[in-house]
Amino acid sequence: MKQQWRAAKRMVIKLGSSLLVEPESQALKTQWLATLIDDIAAQAEKGREMVIVSSGSVALGRKKLGFAPGRLKLEEGQAAAAVGQIELARAYQQLLAERGLKAAQVLLTLGDTEERRRYLNARSTINALLKLGVVPVVNENDTVATSELRYGDNDRLAARVATMISADILVLLSDVDGLYTGVPGRDPKARHIPEVRQITPEIAAMAGGIGTDFGSGGMVTKVEAARMATSGGTHMVITSGQVEHPLQALEAGARSTWFYADGDPVTARKRWIAATLQPRGVLTIDEGAAQALLAGNSLLPAGITALEGDFDRGDAVRIIDAQGCELGRGLAAYAAEDAAQIIGHKSSEIEAILGYAGRTAMVHRDDMVILGKAKTGKRKTTETES
Repeated sequence: MKQQWRAAKRMVIKLGSSLLVEPESQALKTQWLATLIDDIAAQAEKGREMVIVSSGSVALGRKKLGFAPGRLKLEEGQAAAAVGQIELARAYQQLLAERGLKAAQVLLTLGDTEERRRYLNARSTINALLKLGVVPVVNENDTVATSELRYGDNDRLAARVATMISADILVLLSDVDGLYTGVPGRDPKARHIPEVRQITPEIAAMAGGIGTDFGSGGMVTKVEAARMATSGGTHMVITSGQVEHPLQALEAGARSTWFYADGDPVTARKRWIAATLQPRGVLTIDEGAAQALLAGNSLLPAGITALEGDFDRGDAVRIIDAQGCELGRGLAAYAAEDAAQIIGHKSSEIEAILGYAGRTAMVHRDDMVILGKAKTGKRKTTETES
């Protein structure tokens, strides 16, 4: 097995409707799903954190509502999703419980991963579930998303979730076992591509338009998902889900296509913070806090002496020392109005000041990139967080 797999601590597994639902009866493929859950439980036993991104709610719901085959109107699709989501969630809960695991349902829209505050809330929720040993089952919230505000396929949703939670690997289980130079079965010269180091225009052109009756995506969306995932520091692999125990097969060397990230998720995230986001505010910190940041700690309110700007939670802020030297940039855990009330105070005092138990850090170290060095001098004692 590849070194990337062996080293992975957090994985996202995406499966589409064509793998979950019988094409004629439109019934859930319970036996196949049970083998996948066996694989997920085996990975969890090894200490890995597992997230599932699952399609299938619309396909299951349309059968119960008696909709004819073919494209559904927006409101019909939303109704089908509302009905099918219950059956899908119940199946995951039961199968995971039988293996000693807890399930959680997380429904997301495009806006939840595009708007920064909602993005941070979703990220925090999934991270909290993983710390509690729960397996989050994520799906697009088709019941409320409009056609203009939805992904339309769970490949790109899975990629966004994977980068949002800094997953090491995203596994796309598909009805094909990877990327080919042509359409398998139609092009006799089609050649399988086992590894992709860079998504070039030629690679994108190979994706073609392979789709399925139930799924809304094809190989095109999978390559787009790979671009999103790898730019966020997450390796991605496409492999066949048309076998039982698909993760076990992948681990044993089943045919697949690996898309490799340039760096790890933390590095990619910090690069995004440093180079892409426009700072909306400034935090001035004392020397003790500056030294704590350089040692790899989060920035706590106690070490902040002043702030500027009208920033919101999740906005990028500049972090400067008393001399005006920029030490780093990061994502603020509090809006400016609340931040102004707690700067200079210990984290243990936040709840009493704001009336709610917020985050201990003003900028967590995972949401921060260090750009400069603090000037040395007499150190001021300050509260720190590892």
